[in-house]
Amino acid sequence: MDKEICQGLRKVFEHSLEAALITVTSALGSTPRKPGAKMLVFADGTTVGTIGGGCGEAEAKREAVKVMATLTPKIYYLNMTAGVDQDEGMVCGGIMGLFIDYWGSQSSVARTKPHKEYLSSLESNDNPVLVTVFEAVEERLIGKKLFLKNNGDVLGDLGIEELNRVALESAKAGGKKFYPLLISLDSEFKLCESSITKAAFRLLIEPPTTVVQLLILGAGYIAQPLVAMAKILGYEVTVVDDRLSLANSSRFNSADRFICNDFERALDDININAQTFVVIVTKGSYSDKVCLWKVINQPARYIGMMGSYRKVKALKAELEEEGVGRESLKKLYSPIGLKIGAETPEEIAVSILSQLIKVQKRLA
Repeated sequence: MDKEICQGLRKVFEHSLEAALITVTSALGSTPRKPGAKMLVFADGTTVGTIGGGCGEAEAKREAVKVMATLTPKIYYLNMTAGVDQDEGMVCGGIMGLFIDYWGSQSSVARTKPHKEYLSSLESNDNPVLVTVFEAVEERLIGKKLFLKNNGDVLGDLGIEELNRVALESAKAGGKKFYPLLISLDSEFKLCESSITKAAFRLLIEPPTTVVQLLILGAGYIAQPLVAMAKILGYEVTVVDDRLSLANSSRFNSADRFICNDFERALDDININAQTFVVIVTKGSYSDKVCLWKVINQPARYIGMMGSYRKVKALKAELEEEGVGRESLKKLYSPIGLKIGAETPEEIAVSILSQLIKVQKRLA
């Protein structure tokens, strides 16, 4: 969930506001946003986030107001096949499924509690995977939630024990992805294809974030094109280096964050989780070793390090002698990047990002 949406929801609870959260659950044809996109609508008409601007967003807001009036969540299909944005000359030719959920002061304690706990879990970096019932044969189940923390704790309840079981199995799989997962179940709680069999239940499984966090350790000649290309791909990028002449805003004005500090101290303050991809391209073997020591046992999705086979082999042997487990070291991608014959900094950046994408898509 985006930070601005989280902040908006926190505001709802802290100030006892009325709001409805719109989540895109499906997208058929040409649509401005994909499943997982969110927009928070307040009772005064202000919004946080977007589901696509002029293409039907006003219609979605009107439906959100209705949800706030009835205090009842709903699924709504936004047909944009005839929608034209006159200013932009843009025609949207698709249909978006929207789940509109009431988040406000008039919710029952049973509904408000999981909402608050989920927000707290996100803010505590517990990386919770959220499961929401957005269609069900029993109306009382619509909007029910549970979430799975990275330590295995489960909070919330979908109202039926068998539904909880299937949801948790799906959450464990969905948490490893960077995009929401939709599942349809028949009356026997078995997965089904909703276009063939009428689904009794439909669940939305949302990972803690859909944004890849790229941590680049080293601000040298490869880091600049790597940052530029990573931002085009939508990554959230942090650059760390201990040299002020390199780790500064003039060289990395497109990075989300740059840190000029000793690598060891900087890494002590950075949250590395299952959505983090780490690239080690420091100035030399010593700093490479420091960085690898600090991150190798972290739950990062990817850890790659620049270096020759000989250098990497020697470095891994040193770390193993110093107590780092051999199995942990097997996680390291090095020499870094896909073999595409890269020579220039830009080509090497393409090679590294190609490998990141391959891992992200679970192809490596």
